[in-house]
Amino acid sequence: MRRVLIIGSPGAGKSTFSRALASTTKLPLIHLDAEFWQAGWRETPREQWVQRVAELVRADSWIMDGNYGGTLPARISAADTVVLLALPRLQCLYRVLQRTLRGRGKPRPDLHPACNEKLPDLAFLQYIWSYERTRLPRILELLRAHNNEKTIVILRSSAAVAEYLATVG
Repeated sequence: MRRVLIIGSPGAGKSTFSRALASTTKLPLIHLDAEFWQAGWRETPREQWVQRVAELVRADSWIMDGNYGGTLPARISAADTVVLLALPRLQCLYRVLQRTLRGRGKPRPDLHPACNEKLPDLAFLQYIWSYERTRLPRILELLRAHNNEKTIVILRSSAAVAEYLATVG
């Protein structure tokens, strides 16, 4: 396990999981949100983003968390292990709202320091709600295409996440 990709719905716990995994494995950690979002929640332009991801995946080892569907095939190809956090959508929504209330107005460790936590808009909440139906099937299809050449781990509950982290250590 040298290049580990962590993906899943917002609120599934990707950042928390990746920090715990990095602490155990001592692999360098890359939060894609911190790479993508510039100060004041400005998006990185598409062409620049694709180039940045190409640079990041060339490193010898990493744990990389984040979705960003446009670069997902390249990141899966570069990874040797992919962990999909497929937790229930109500749990993901609850976690996002809890995170927002707890950290409102403060920066998160997985984001640019000038991107303070803010209330999620309706489009973001709808993205989380529909993730299982609209995004997950494509992700599972991409993972099936690499099933014989990569270690694919799908975790569907908090208990499974904790159990996996315990076995890695």
